[in-house]
Amino acid sequence: MKNNKDSSEISSAEWLSLNQFLYEVKQIDSPCVSVYYPYGKGQETIFLLQKTRRKEPFEKIELEIEKRITKLKENPSSAGKFAKTLCIFGWIKNGKVNIKNIGTSKKLPYIYMISKRPYIKPFNDILKTNYDVLLVTLDQKSARIQKFHGSQIVQEAKLRIYLQGRHRKGGQSQGRFLRARQTKIHVFFKKVADKVKTMDSNSTLILLGGIGLAKTEFYGELDSELIEKCRFVENLSFSTPINEIHKKIIHLLYQHRRKHVAEIIEKYEKLFKEGLTAKRNDVIYKALEIGAVKTLIVSAEYHTHPQFKKIMKMLEIAKNTSAKIEFAVSPKIIKKLEIHDSVLAILRYRIK
Repeated sequence: MKNNKDSSEISSAEWLSLNQFLYEVKQIDSPCVSVYYPYGKGQETIFLLQKTRRKEPFEKIELEIEKRITKLKENPSSAGKFAKTLCIFGWIKNGKVNIKNIGTSKKLPYIYMISKRPYIKPFNDILKTNYDVLLVTLDQKSARIQKFHGSQIVQEAKLRIYLQGRHRKGGQSQGRFLRARQTKIHVFFKKVADKVKTMDSNSTLILLGGIGLAKTEFYGELDSELIEKCRFVENLSFSTPINEIHKKIIHLLYQHRRKHVAEIIEKYEKLFKEGLTAKRNDVIYKALEIGAVKTLIVSAEYHTHPQFKKIMKMLEIAKNTSAKIEFAVSPKIIKKLEIHDSVLAILRYRIK
């Protein structure tokens, strides 16, 4: 794997800060107002909050969010070097309004949404936070399996065997010694594979690293379901610093996300021929209202177009009707599908 980081990728330091912040946000188990806005658009966001009428408890939350936006104008704190997007979450607990905010150096979609819990999917999709990843580092006699949720190691296992390195004079022949040694390695790798399967659950990726040929030998012990998730990681050993491990995880998650979005677009193009897609905003809006939308595909920069308020409302409806929302970041995909000022939808069924 190349060490050169794509310019679109987030730094490991900012990724770590965002994961820590989102870990706290995920503990919020209350209806929440989630607001994301580009730096410099604070006043416009306040006007939007004031113009939109909500039920009384949410009006109280939005009033506090407006105050926080005003405060952030003076000090736009960010997890990265400069804030390009500011994100605020507001909810009520024990009758009191609570507010949490963070800035990021990356562009996230303009969001104004009320949902049952904080809406953090843009962080996950665009900045690769909150993913479950298994990291397997091994040689022929030892293995370390670490399960990451975001930047946190939530589970870890270590396995080891005694393995004689050289054949000694006397006793069994050199050939018999090598066969016995290889059998022992095979049994060990089988044990490691069983442990990986036990720890895997819903991991997005399984990363294999380690010096020498051990990782390729071990790969052959995995079943087809695990192999589908596997990626080889170069320059990874038991002594690799955690910040370097984070960089490798981030890079591979970006690659995985690009592949995932490409598959969605391919699916859209296939279903288009079957009449199970929609492209016009007014048609999609009506489809959302009747629960006919399965997947909503949105440009991450849709807010640069006058239609953005309508699209923002469509995102909220999609979230609250269990439609999947997928944000397209690649300029090539946005141009190809002409979704800069619109959205696309994959439908559950045909509509008139």
